[in-house]
This record gives sequence, C-alpha cells and structure tokens, in this order.
Amino acid sequence: MTLLRTVFDCDAPVALVTGSGAPRVGRAIAIELARHGCRIGLHAHTSTAEADDVARFLQNELGAESVVTSGAIDQDGVPERLVRETVDAFGRIDILVNSAAIWSPTPMDQISSAEMIRYYQVNTIGSFMCARAAAVVMALQPRGGSIVNLGDWATVRPYMEHAAYFPSKGAIDVMTRSLAVEFAALNSAIRVNCVKPGPVMLADDVPDRKRIKLCGSTLTGQIGTAEHVAHAVRFLCENTFVTGACLPVDGGRSIYAPDGLQVGENTG
Repeated sequence: MTLLRTVFDCDAPVALVTGSGAPRVGRAIAIELARHGCRIGLHAHTSTAEADDVARFLQNELGAESVVTSGAIDQDGVPERLVRETVDAFGRIDILVNSAAIWSPTPMDQISSAEMIRYYQVNTIGSFMCARAAAVVMALQPRGGSIVNLGDWATVRPYMEHAAYFPSKGAIDVMTRSLAVEFAALNSAIRVNCVKPGPVMLADDVPDRKRIKLCGSTLTGQIGTAEHVAHAVRFLCENTFVTGACLPVDGGRSIYAPDGLQVGENTG
C-alpha cells in the first residue's frame, strides 16, 4: 500500500488536478499522483483532446482510473461542477491541486484593467472557488483532504513584462494560509499548502546560451523539471503535519542573486 493510500485510509485516493490536459506541470502532477495509487480527475479548458490522451495513458500504462472534466474555472459554477463530477465518478475527493493558470508577457504600457481582472479571475478567484468546493466535500470525510495551490517563485523577485500576472500569483501565498485556517475549522484533517515552482520546463527552442545562463541563475546549477514540482506536491499531500506552507521549488532561485560578487568582496 502506498503512503497516499495510508494517509487517506482508502484503497485508491481521488485527486482532481486542474489544468492537467496540456503537457505542462499539471499533467506531470496528475501522472505522479496516479503512479502512487490515486484515481485522477483530469481537467482542461481548451485542451480537452489532450486530456483524453492523458486519461488513456493513465489507464493503459499505469492502470489508473480517471475522469476528464472541462470548463473555464473563472466562470460561475464551473469550479463546483468540476468537483461534483469528480465525486460523482469516484465517490470522494482526497486531493485538489490548483494548477490551472494563465500567463503571457505584456509590456507595462499595454496592460489594461480588463487584463488585470482576467488574471485575478483565473489565477486567484478560480483557485479559491475550486478549493472551497473541494473543502465542502472533504469536511464530511474522516480523513479530510489535501489542497495544494501552485504559486510562483518570482513573486518575491519579479521580472519584466509580467506586472499583470504577478499580483494574481502573489495572492496565492496569502490565500493558502487563510484557507488553511478556514478549512481546519471545518475538519482538522483538511490541509492547504502551496508549491512555488521556479524555472522549469523550458521551451525546446530556448537558445543554448540562454539555457546556460538560466542554469547559472540557480544554486543547484540546473533547470528544474515538472517532475520536481510534482514530487513536492506529493510530499505535501503525504505529510499530515504540514499546512499553511508555501514551498519554493526553484533550485534556490528566490534567495540567490547571480551578480558575480564573491564572499567578502568590497561592494562599496
């Protein structure tokens, strides 16, 4: 029996992973949880065909049951429906991973109020509503459940052309702590945590020179993978004494400034 099965006291825990259709971090999280005994609620908005492919992979390669849900999480009623369809399929929900998000570089002078609102609706409010819907079910389960939000390491050291995106992700940290307090009042076995990915999953067309520079921007000297993030998510689901935590998975990027200065060097 896997640790996840022991934590949730059932043969096959149920995990809903939003944004798990496209070949991004959410898909890797769904696969990781399936490898460790979970039945999976996949979710996609525009990549439903890809989510169907993932479902076939989970069944054929891992022997894991899954159900595909779809919809835009910023639309009224969709978060509740995603949770309901997952529960209807499997009878419970033990894990929710809020992985669905939008991001795109936008120069400062081109950011509109509508774009700002859109980021908050999807990245912040959508995650909040999914978490609340899952917690309503988890509150009735003796073993509660685990909710993991995905934040972003760069909210503490933001870079250019994402000034509309970062506020929506910066709110995830506070939301995680707030929901951990609120949901524990419903059932002390409900835990809420956050993983903050660093540089992971570079595009194939990133030039070697830039790739080397990005590797040098981390203390570990490497670019992360989606699997690094997925492993951290699983840890937070397995460890029943961690809640309200925001865990950077960034190779030290959030604490390291690769400015070339050496220890003891005079900077004045």
